[in-house]
Amino acid sequence: MKFDDIKFDNYLDGVATRINFGHLNLSIVKHSGSYGGEKGLYEIGVFDDGNTHMVELPGITEDRDTVKGFLNEHEVESIIKKMVTATGTNPTQIEGT
Repeated sequence: MKFDDIKFDNYLDGVATRINFGHLNLSIVKHSGSYGGEKGLYEIGVFDDGNTHMVELPGITEDRDTVKGFLNEHEVESIIKKMVTATGTNPTQIEGT
C-alpha cells in the first residue's frame, strides 16, 4: 500500500484513518493535537485486534511507547511496509474510521 492509496476521514481539525493488518490495526492521524500535526506531519499508533488497547510493536514504535509522531508521508509508508513484514498480512483500510 502506497501513501497515495490511503483515504483519510475528517477527524477533529484534521484527518485520521485505520489500516488493518490481521490482528493489529495501524492508526494514522494528523490534527492540532497529534505529535507533529501542526507542522503537517503524521502520528501513528498500533492497536490490538479489538481496537481497545494500544500496543508497542518493536521496529514500529519505541520501547515503552505506543505512538510515534512527526512522520512525513514517506515514513508512514515505510511503517506500513514494516507492518506487512511483521504481521505477514496485506493491509486493508478500515472504512469510516
